[in-house]
Amino acid sequence: MNALLSPESSVSTQTSMPDDAADDRPVGVVLCHGFTGSPTSMEPWAEHLRAEGFATSVPLLPGHGTTWQDLNTVPWTRWYAAVDEAATELAARTRTLFVAGLSMGGALALRLAQLRGSEIGGLVLVNPAVRSADRRLLALPLLRRVLASMPGIANDIAMPGQDENAYSRTPLNGVAAMMRLWRVVRADLPLVDQPVLLFRSRTDHVVDPSSARMIMQKISSPEATERVLHRSWHVATLDHDAETIFTESADFIRRHAG
Repeated sequence: MNALLSPESSVSTQTSMPDDAADDRPVGVVLCHGFTGSPTSMEPWAEHLRAEGFATSVPLLPGHGTTWQDLNTVPWTRWYAAVDEAATELAARTRTLFVAGLSMGGALALRLAQLRGSEIGGLVLVNPAVRSADRRLLALPLLRRVLASMPGIANDIAMPGQDENAYSRTPLNGVAAMMRLWRVVRADLPLVDQPVLLFRSRTDHVVDPSSARMIMQKISSPEATERVLHRSWHVATLDHDAETIFTESADFIRRHAG
């Protein structure tokens, strides 16, 4: 595994304009990485968006980028607070704000849209997770009493040689925190009325199709598009279809930013 990030660090790049030039300010995009992951999975996407003229912020979620044991001590509200803080900072420097998320980062992106409403111009979701059909999770309350972690879910990537810089273990208290986030997000899915572009990998060994299906059925967005990726696995932002995600998301953001 590559060297992990420090607890305080984040990958965050913004472009600012003078306050009297609001009409010339760029569009901002907050990009949220997934559970046990890191900004490594999002930075190539952010780099593409910056090259297209957008400002970006890729916050490191608390409990990530250090050791998996740290993730067992963090409630989901701290993950959301980090994303919300990044959105507030970026919104002050830009004229329109979008949010993107991978896996659990998709749930955080949805929560941001639910709570910030019209401040968010649209969402781009890649293999978002808001539930799981895996019946093994029914045993989680008992398992996490006797086990601190299970084998990791990192690097579900079809393309050889890629590394998302994620934990090698899955902390079970962290999974319980993520499931609490899922419940909150699922309950408020009808509040999401912004345009949505959702990418789903046909082959995903981490998140099953039930999450995407629920999101598309329950959100209130007048425009919601699902794109199926045929060559990538879960971490599609580092996989064969990454350029498709990057290009189509930039077009989507540009179109809805006016």
